[in-house]
Amino acid sequence: MKLTPCLSLLAFYLSGSLAFAGSEYEPEFFEDFGDDEDLISIATGYEKPISKAPAVATVITASDIRKMGATDIDEVLEAVPGLHVARDVPGYNPIYTFRGIYSSLNPQVLMLINGVPFKSLFQGDRHLVWAGYPVENVSRIEIIRGPGSAVYGADAFAGVINVITKQGDEAKGLHSGLRTGSFDTTEFWASYGGESNGLKYLFSFEYEDTDGQREAVDSDAQSVLDFLGGTSLSLAPDSVNLGREAYDFRADVSWGDWRFQADYQNREGQVGVGVVQALDPSGLVSSDRYGVSIGYKETDLADDWQLEANASYRSTTQEVEQDILLFPAGSTGGPSPFPFSNGIIGNPEVYEHHFYFDASALYTALADHEIRIGSGYYLGDLYRVRDERNFTQTLIGQFPVIVPLQPDASVVDVSDTPLAFITEGARTNKYLFIQDVWHLDNDWELTAGIRYDDYSDFGSTVNPRLALVWSTSHNLTTKFLYGQAFRAPSFAQTRAINNPSILGNPNLMPEELESYELAFDYKPSVDVHLDANLFFYRWDDIILFEPDPAGRRAQNAGEQTGYGLELNAEWEVSDQFTLSGNLSLIDTTDERTGTSAGNAPEQQVYLRSDWQLAPDWHLNVQANWVMGRERVAVDIRPEIDDYLMVDSTLRFAPGDRDWEFAVIVKNLFDEDAREPSPSGDITAMPIPLPALIPNDLPLAGRAIFGEFRYRFGQ
Repeated sequence: MKLTPCLSLLAFYLSGSLAFAGSEYEPEFFEDFGDDEDLISIATGYEKPISKAPAVATVITASDIRKMGATDIDEVLEAVPGLHVARDVPGYNPIYTFRGIYSSLNPQVLMLINGVPFKSLFQGDRHLVWAGYPVENVSRIEIIRGPGSAVYGADAFAGVINVITKQGDEAKGLHSGLRTGSFDTTEFWASYGGESNGLKYLFSFEYEDTDGQREAVDSDAQSVLDFLGGTSLSLAPDSVNLGREAYDFRADVSWGDWRFQADYQNREGQVGVGVVQALDPSGLVSSDRYGVSIGYKETDLADDWQLEANASYRSTTQEVEQDILLFPAGSTGGPSPFPFSNGIIGNPEVYEHHFYFDASALYTALADHEIRIGSGYYLGDLYRVRDERNFTQTLIGQFPVIVPLQPDASVVDVSDTPLAFITEGARTNKYLFIQDVWHLDNDWELTAGIRYDDYSDFGSTVNPRLALVWSTSHNLTTKFLYGQAFRAPSFAQTRAINNPSILGNPNLMPEELESYELAFDYKPSVDVHLDANLFFYRWDDIILFEPDPAGRRAQNAGEQTGYGLELNAEWEVSDQFTLSGNLSLIDTTDERTGTSAGNAPEQQVYLRSDWQLAPDWHLNVQANWVMGRERVAVDIRPEIDDYLMVDSTLRFAPGDRDWEFAVIVKNLFDEDAREPSPSGDITAMPIPLPALIPNDLPLAGRAIFGEFRYRFGQ
């Protein structure tokens, strides 16, 4: 991809901005600027106007989510510049691809729920049994593009997503809703909240049951084995399997300086196109996730001091409700003389505890300085592993071969034996950080921060950041940003055993990223808001599974660079009509091969219109154009096809009534849209393997939903 024309466009844009900045205007021209600007806390730990925040950030509010007709957080995040939501094989889990940083399982993105990390030790991701995150109880979502380890530590790498849930003063009374439609989907939610004498409370419940989209996969991993072995065992062509049922409960109570939160999520879902890319129509997995947290924030502890402390606990599970079929009945699973009459079955389960504690203080006594210092402690414990299966793997020569555990290929419980797929264990992390926001002058602000993390299993790491924010004029802000980040190895990468295809390496070091950014925030009028961001990053020590005498072992083997441009615009054409959109241009290079890092879109355009058709009618139309997804170097398939996805929401909300109704249409024009499937594996077989799902992962066709909301009080 060539960025030269885009840089010329940016130069033209900025020349106009600076010319405008130097013009003479009456003071009243600027008096409305910033009155309704979003505040963001994710960049510094305390609220700042987004245009002045020392990061490239986006805020999406509950009002935005409702107008968009979004039913899940993934649909919301697709609207963020430089961020694309791809799909992984197991369960179609989201891959939040920030600025071309694409990897299966996606551990390079940190998700926070009200500032508390939501991640797993096992794979380093949000969770293998993800099955969606509903948005009805979301107050706003704050997103940082770029590194955030100086504030949030591990995994705040490519980007940080902070989901902030509603409190009692935002959802007073009883609110409920029902949504139903395509794929035999039913969703229900209800919340009750209020505020009295300083006490705020909110209790919410959300439920979803769906068969999931049923687009077909033409060929799968077993199809390749059928071709090589002359068999006909594959279940393809057949549909992906994405049915799921989800429950979400949340309680949020705050009084004075204290806030207490408790939540419970239960997920039960099918496994998409199969765990190893062979269709599995019957496998069923589940997850129980619950957590509690208590926070204290004192803004008047003493002169010039503010104190904040939080303690949290979260428990997560990955469980198997119905046998996971890795390969169908009769398959050998590879170059093996042992067919499995009942199929190859593997049921891995993991159970984790996570404890967090952090405390920080903000000191403002020094002239022109805001100094924030803090420390914290984390304990993660993969305390239980269960493993039931009917196979094991061994090496014949250099290649892994699947053989039965028992002569009749029956399922055996190998938990707490040397045959288990991973070892149990814990990880601790102690950290210190300091940040200084230095007001150099009326128009200049320098944010400098550094964080030290010490891990029990791989040692220590130091990550700094610098952000110089220049208020160039009343309506233009310029930012110069530098940051480093790290991604901690997952336990699957350090502790996996008994699988020659995926062997852990206890000597792994964390992945590292160094990033440079130049950003502009420009408001030529009260009705128009423009952003432009240029970035460059280097991603080192990427953890890959590389050939090893014992199989394929995790190694710090990869290196990637990337640079690009993000443009974002919002225009309030009138009181009834608003246009917004963004353009992302990204160029990535795999430094080992000198070719594109692949899979992520090099160009992406998002457009949105909001039209108040009449006092009670609102129409939202969105278009997402995903382009330029090249293959990785070893993948000989042609580029992934571009697609243009259009969604629309028509909402009727009479102002004198307590109810409203909406019709939501996803993929309005029934576009054949696909996300990249994994490339072939040239090390796993005696001959190079092609991509096991050659025609990529199909996304849902046209879907229509009806939505009804009712509020019983305010």
